[in-house]
Order: sequence, then structure tokens, then C-alpha cells
Amino acid sequence: MPSASLTASPATDPPEAAVLPQFAARLVQWQRVHGRHGLPWQGRSAYHVWLSEIMLQQTQVAVVTGYYTRFVERFPTVQALAAAPQDAVLAAWSGLGYYQRARNLQRCAQLVVQRYGGEFPRTARELAELPGIGPSTAAAIAAFCFAERAAILDGNVQRVLCRSHGISDPLPDAAATRKLRALAQALLPAASDIAAYTQGLMDLGATVCRPRQPLCAQCPFAADCRARNGGDPQRLPQRKPKTAARQRRHTVMLWLRNRADGTLWLERRPPQGIWPGLWSLPEFAGRPQALAFAARLGAVVAQRELPAFAHAFTHFDLTAQPLQIDVEPATTAAEPAGQWIAPQAAAALALPAPVRALLLRHAAPD
Repeated sequence: MPSASLTASPATDPPEAAVLPQFAARLVQWQRVHGRHGLPWQGRSAYHVWLSEIMLQQTQVAVVTGYYTRFVERFPTVQALAAAPQDAVLAAWSGLGYYQRARNLQRCAQLVVQRYGGEFPRTARELAELPGIGPSTAAAIAAFCFAERAAILDGNVQRVLCRSHGISDPLPDAAATRKLRALAQALLPAASDIAAYTQGLMDLGATVCRPRQPLCAQCPFAADCRARNGGDPQRLPQRKPKTAARQRRHTVMLWLRNRADGTLWLERRPPQGIWPGLWSLPEFAGRPQALAFAARLGAVVAQRELPAFAHAFTHFDLTAQPLQIDVEPATTAAEPAGQWIAPQAAAALALPAPVRALLLRHAAPD
């Protein structure tokens, strides 16, 4: 999760705005009645909470739930995850995106096994030293599993605190971050309530205090929420305007099929860049380059363009033009970076979600 968390040490930056009365108690009471209680990772071990927290980074609960269940079935313990082939982990992660999370997930599991004997450390400070665990994720694990008074400060929580307490400094400026850190620290309840309080912040931000069209009438702070009383709760939190235009990129995605046996040509992507380490169709700047590549692998006997598709990444939008080409393969492979793979075997590999969708959508023979 982005942003920072805190443990319960004395605040050096007291919040400028007064804390809403009984904030923690009201939130805990609301969560116990109206919060989410049926999520499959709730009330389970640190391994399960950690998995869910990593999966929930930049991914919604509705999407994560199915992935989480299948992932735990395949890797039921941290030891199983640590020992698994990386391809198996990436395949199980395929579709969740942000694949560096999956690599860090396995690196973290291996360190937990090697350094801590398979038991997760019990403090947010130690947890944050593990790969892929940021301060807010560490605080969530420590609060849920070990009752540590540590404050999360992810995007949902920032929104709840900015609106309820009227913090209008634009994020992610240092001044706003300091206020939020100090406020989050000041609001922490007793350790006995920390799990319900932490879950309540997550639930309130995700289901009620939404970025758009917040359900203010359902909020336990509706009467004294400063953003709502100001007439426009959606104006907070303030964000610095983006200055750079979003990039657009184009690629030709070559779907190369072996006419003799029906296999397709896949390549493993490099460890850096988009879809790092996953298997995918080769990509080219244009159609001539794709045709030249196909000719090196065999005699082209048929070709057709499939409908283009778009895919959004964090910092740019990609438009892909699939080009399906059938070849009579040469006797030797001209490109050692890839290989011919049967469609059934390809389905079990770690494929990018849009590539998997493309192959399924047009899998039927001509």
C-alpha cells in the first residue's frame, strides 16, 4: 500500500485541526455493526492477512477475493510459497497486475522461512523491512495479527481523515502528509480495539467515504464531518494537478501458429519493464517487423489482423494490434529466446491478462 504508517510513539507534529470527539470509539462501533466481516482472510494467520494486504494494493476486494482463495489453495503455507517455482507463482498471480508484487511476495516468503523459521515478525517495524511490505501494509498486519497500535495511512484512510477533519493541504505535499501522520497517530485506540478500528478505516473508505458519490448519510461522522459541513465532501482530499499528459503507446502483437501441430510461439519477457518475466506473444513496432520475424521461423501460409485492443498501465495506455500468422516451421528455431508451446500448456503459464484473454477469445480454429 502506498504512503506511511506509524507506531504509537509520541507525535512530533500534533494535528492542527482538533480531533473529532470519540472518533475511534464511533468507528469501532460502526465497524462491528456495518463493516465487512465475511472476507476470507479475516481472523486468520499473518500469512493469510499478508497475502490479502499485498493483493489489495491497487486492487479492489471484489477482484481479490477469488484470486486469494485460489492462491491459498495452491500455496497453503508460507513454506509452500517459498519453495514453489517462480513460474507457478506468476501463473497464480496472472490477472492481478503489478507483477513485481508477485516477485516480492515470494522473496518475502523465502526470507520469512530462512530468517524467522516460517513465523512472521510481530512488529510493524520488522515487517516493513521485508520485501514488498511498505509501512502501511506492515501496520495493517501488525494491527490485525498482533494487536500492535500501529496506524495505517493508505489512500482510503487519507480520504477519510482529510474529509472528516477538514485537511485541505494538497497531497502528496509534505505538509499534508505530516498532518495526516500526526492525526492518524492521535486517533489510535487501545490495543484491544485496534483490529476493529483498522478494519473500520478500510471499510469506511472503501464502502462509504468513496472518492465519488460518498454515502454520507451512512457515515458515523456525518454530523460533524468538516468536508460535508463545508458543502462539498468530494473536494477533499485535494490533489496536486498532474502536469504531464498520459503517454500512449502502440505495438503489433504477433500470434504465430505452427500449421503442423497447432503450437504457438511464446517468449519470456525481460525481468524489467511491463509484464516482467511473464510469457507473452512477441511484440514489434510495426507489421513489417512482425512479418520479417515470422519468416525467420518458417514459411508464411496465412495471416490476418485481429481486432485491436487497449490496456491501461499505471503511467501509459497501450494499444495492441494482434497479427495472427500461420507458418510451416523451419527445421531449426531461429529465435532461442522463445519456443513453440501447445495451447493447453500455454494456458498454465504465467501470461499477461490481456494476452490470455486474446488467446481465449480467438482460440477457435478458422
